[in-house]
Amino acid sequence: NTGLGIFRQPSTINLDLNLDKAFKVRERLTFRVRFQAFNALNHTEFNAIGSTYSFNASGVNTNTTTGQYTSTLNPRQMALTIRAEF
Repeated sequence: NTGLGIFRQPSTINLDLNLDKAFKVRERLTFRVRFQAFNALNHTEFNAIGSTYSFNASGVNTNTTTGQYTSTLNPRQMALTIRAEF
């Protein structure tokens, strides 16, 4: 008999970066270099809180993840792309 919203999720802090530079080599040839970083600060973002209960015959909760964070979102991911445009 608990109320709605008794479990509070943590806030999300996420910073994505994108650097893009074009180098013109000749009149019709350009090299484009792009660097991307997702979750650049590598801040841990928790995804879910365990909210299920399992009780044994004596009424004791046997689920060990009740009230604990059960997963996280993706860690920092980076990509470097070099593209020739002609």
